[in-house]
Amino acid sequence: MDIWELVILRPVINVLIVVSKYLFNNLGLAIIVLTIVIRGVMYPLTKKQLQASKRMQELQPKIQELQKKYGKDRQRMAKEQGALFKEAGVTNIGCILPMLIQMPIWIALYQSIIRVLATTPEALLNLSRYLYSPWSVVFPMVPLKSQFLWLDLGTADKLLVLPVLVGGTMWLQQKMVTPKTVNPQQQTQGQMMLVMMPLLFAFMTLSFPSGLALYWVTSNIISIVMQYFVTGWGGLAGLFGKKKTDDNRPSKPSSEYKKLPPTREIDSTARNIVTGSQKINKGSRYGNSGSK
Repeated sequence: MDIWELVILRPVINVLIVVSKYLFNNLGLAIIVLTIVIRGVMYPLTKKQLQASKRMQELQPKIQELQKKYGKDRQRMAKEQGALFKEAGVTNIGCILPMLIQMPIWIALYQSIIRVLATTPEALLNLSRYLYSPWSVVFPMVPLKSQFLWLDLGTADKLLVLPVLVGGTMWLQQKMVTPKTVNPQQQTQGQMMLVMMPLLFAFMTLSFPSGLALYWVTSNIISIVMQYFVTGWGGLAGLFGKKKTDDNRPSKPSSEYKKLPPTREIDSTARNIVTGSQKINKGSRYGNSGSK
C-alpha cells in the first residue's frame, strides 16, 4: 500500500463507512454529509482562491490594454503585467495554490465512493484491504446498502434526473465565474467551455454510478453557495434582473435636470435679479419726482 492510500484514501474510506452507520445505514446521506463537511473544512482555502480569481478578473480590462500597447514586445509586456499584479496584490500562485491543496482531498473522496460501492465480489475483496481491522464497527457494515431515494448508488440513474442535475449545477457554477470580455476570441472560448463541460459531465453521469453523480451534484451546489457569498452572482446577475432603483427619483438624470445650473448659481442669479429690479424701481421713483 503506497503513501497515497495509507495517508489519505484509507482514512476517507473508513470515515465514509462509519458516517453511513450513524446516518441510518444510508450511504447516500453519508456521501452528502461527508462532502459538505470536507468542503466546509476547506472553505478558507476556497475563499482565498475565489477572491484571487475575482481580483484577476477585475484586472482583465487593464491587461487587455497592456496587450494592445505592448503586444509585440513580450519582455515589456511581462514587466508591465508583473507591475500591475504587484500593485493590485494579485499572484498566479494565489489562484492556483489553494486549488492544488484541495485537489487531493476531492480525489480521495471521489475514489472512496467508487471503492465503498463495491458492486462485484472482486471489488468487495479489494475494499477489505482498506478497512481498519481495529474498528469493530467497520467490517459488519460491508457491503453497504446502495439504495437511496429512487437510486441504486452502484449503477447509473435510469430516470436521468442526476445527469440533468449534474449538467445544470455545473453550468450555473461556471456561469458565475465566467469573466466578461470584449475580446471575441476569448468570448467564443468561454461560451464553448460553458456549454461543453456541463454536457461532458452529464454524459459521463449516464454510465457512472449514481453515488459519484450524487457527489458531483452536492459539490456543485456547495460551490455555487460559496461563490455567491464570496463573489456574488457574477455572470448569473443578468438572469435575476437588474437592481431596482428608488421609485422617488429617476435612475438617470433627465435632460431638464442636466440643464439646470448648480444651486449656488441659481441663488446668485436670483439676488442679481432682485437687486436690478430694486435699482430700476429706485431710478423710476427719482425720475418721477424730478418731473414733478
